[in-house]
Amino acid sequence: MTHPIISDLQTRYTTKRYDATKRVPQEQLDVIFQAMRLSASSINSQPWKFIVIESDAAKQRMYDTFANKFQFNQPHIKASSHVILFAYNPKYTREDYAKVVDQAIADKRTKAEEREQAFGSFSFAELNTDENGDTSAWTKAQTYLALGNTLHVLARLGIDSTTMEGVDRELIGEIFAKELDGYQCDVALAIGYHHPDEDYNAALPKSRLPLEQVLTVL
Repeated sequence: MTHPIISDLQTRYTTKRYDATKRVPQEQLDVIFQAMRLSASSINSQPWKFIVIESDAAKQRMYDTFANKFQFNQPHIKASSHVILFAYNPKYTREDYAKVVDQAIADKRTKAEEREQAFGSFSFAELNTDENGDTSAWTKAQTYLALGNTLHVLARLGIDSTTMEGVDRELIGEIFAKELDGYQCDVALAIGYHHPDEDYNAALPKSRLPLEQVLTVL
């Protein structure tokens, strides 16, 4: 018998055409959003923002970000149920990490009197900060951890998805400047339900390299 986790991953695929008449129920959206929030990140930095494109007005704004390039992804914006922008903080600072530390104190994970010691972990962020204060290589990597977690959650819920690195960071930054507030978005995720007749990728077999080519046990 195949383990449920393997079944999830075996059936998950990149949707190419969505059924525009179907929407993800709110109760499942609530699960997805909480799962995104609970994603792992280095030193629990959580250097991300998740911006959910749901309304017709927001979808039109997102649709407009494809004016210059990556038009092959543009149809997903209005046909899918929702689009989620996975944005990261390109200049993660000690002040940003202070919010994490203070939340840990509020959650009773860290003792208030040990607040300063808790900043010891921030040295890892400093190791990933260049002379201009740029942390984007590191914080972007953390955001992809959240993306991967979200993809599995969607598979578990039976919701289809399309990861889109084909997005225009500059135009997204302009059109969603207020919501991003200095964060950057290099990847977005369309979610919904595939079109039963037009999604050619749904019927294709899964293809991955053999386990022995990618896994070494020592």
